[in-house]
Amino acid sequence: MNENQPALAKLKARLADYSALKDSRKVLSWDESTNMPPAGATARGRQMAVLDRMAHELLAHERTAELLSLCEQELAERSADDVDVQLLSLVRRERDRAVRVPPAFFEELGNHAAQTFRAWQEARPRDDFAAVGSLLQRSVELSREYSSFFPDAEHPADPHIAISDTGFNVASLRPLFAALRDELVPLVEAAVAGPRVSTSFLRQHFDHDEQLAVGLELAKRFGYDLRRGRLDLAAHPFATSFSVDDVRITTRVNEGDLLDCLGSVLHETGHALYELGVAPALEGTPLRHGASSGVHESQSRLWENLVGNSRAYWQWLTPVLQQNFQQLAGATVDQLYREANRVERSLIRTESDELTYNLHVIVRFELELELLEGSLSVADLPEAWRQLYADYLGIAPGNDRDGVMQDVHWYAGMVGGAFQGYTIGNVLSVQFFEAAERDLGPQGDNFLAGSFDQLHEWLQRNLYRYGKRYQPLELIELVTGGPLAVGPYIDYLRRKYSELYGF
Repeated sequence: MNENQPALAKLKARLADYSALKDSRKVLSWDESTNMPPAGATARGRQMAVLDRMAHELLAHERTAELLSLCEQELAERSADDVDVQLLSLVRRERDRAVRVPPAFFEELGNHAAQTFRAWQEARPRDDFAAVGSLLQRSVELSREYSSFFPDAEHPADPHIAISDTGFNVASLRPLFAALRDELVPLVEAAVAGPRVSTSFLRQHFDHDEQLAVGLELAKRFGYDLRRGRLDLAAHPFATSFSVDDVRITTRVNEGDLLDCLGSVLHETGHALYELGVAPALEGTPLRHGASSGVHESQSRLWENLVGNSRAYWQWLTPVLQQNFQQLAGATVDQLYREANRVERSLIRTESDELTYNLHVIVRFELELELLEGSLSVADLPEAWRQLYADYLGIAPGNDRDGVMQDVHWYAGMVGGAFQGYTIGNVLSVQFFEAAERDLGPQGDNFLAGSFDQLHEWLQRNLYRYGKRYQPLELIELVTGGPLAVGPYIDYLRRKYSELYGF
């Protein structure tokens, strides 16, 4: 490096290395979930732990601190909206968090997470919670240890929430989730008491490869660029971004349920469109990602639900599906639309409908808080899970495979901060969509024609291009003109499902 370079150029060079380490780690994680042979898990855990340690050490290094301070002095007169000022602000927050945590902690966590993930993969099909219970207990202990590095936090979950949803904490989320829960429980009760919706069309046998082909065509129609992405299979669908020109999605295929594959594709495409839409100038910096877990989830849920589960979309999609699947030849638009939006009490979060989904998330959020507070033990977790499901969803699992073991999150890292973003995203999806329609007008006619470019371009122009330049609460205000609010989301659900179920 040229020692005569300005401090900002030197800092950006270090940040490019930091970003490359983080992205390389994600490549290994993607491979672990899509291609890696099972026996490679132990070595993969060590590999990812080393990259985690190296990234942490680079960010926490004193030279990074020196350059950061110099840059802050040099840019002191610039506006808060200046992209370099926003970069310094983000790096300062991330570095201040990183230096509180010893590098050895991340290495231990990485190795433990790899061991726990492997054990969960083997134990879940056997319904053997005992095989992972002690490992989960250690995960809780490590998560509480992480919280201890932030003694100023009001709640032990707050440092975990701050990692993915900066600006939110337990104090702000508890009342939001309680208000949502109180509105959703009676709405679900009213829907399940209404007329039964048939699942005879979408739950037939559908060819594996044909599902993937149709799903990929839908992703492309929404704007997913295959020159910069690809679709693969994974047990737990996800999207991941290695650069602005390499954003990948995964799905799974259930040959007895067409929506499992297609819904996952649309969901992950929403995440991918966000990452692909970040301004290329942010490449190689920590700004080149979505603003937060919740804002990111708003895009997966916007494309999956506000678009992909709308009546106008199904009017366009029905003949498309009928051309590819002869078993749908006799279905009407109304039948498929109703099947796609059926409400039923279910045990599995990732398979749940739009109306019940947040209750699945709230169960997990409340249990995470209790585990971190120490008011709930891992030994009592399966029963606590069953009780909350009975209370909120009116159904309880008869086994741990479909209960406390169903999500990978607690078995692949720390416990805490993993789930709140899903519900924040659902709430925001409506606010962002309504903001788009205020500017563009109603989008129903575009969806009827299979045209999604106008909405995609608005989101890229008003949301995606900013990456992490703005903190979540600032970005919400910038895009919607107001703060996060539950009201528009509840109003949307009530309108949609009262029409569907007649309540």
